[in-house]
Amino acid sequence: METEKCTSCKAPLSEAGWTKFECPKCGSIIYRCHRCRHQSIPYVCQSCGFQGP
Repeated sequence: METEKCTSCKAPLSEAGWTKFECPKCGSIIYRCHRCRHQSIPYVCQSCGFQGP
């Protein structure tokens, strides 16, 4: 099974503190590692291009 990766930095989600949620625009799954979440690193949905904090 392939490990999911952070949508922002592409790091494997192996450490505690990561999350996943639906894109507010299209419903695709967004993955965020703990570092990108805490530093509010922007992400871009791969499906629709929605940008979030």
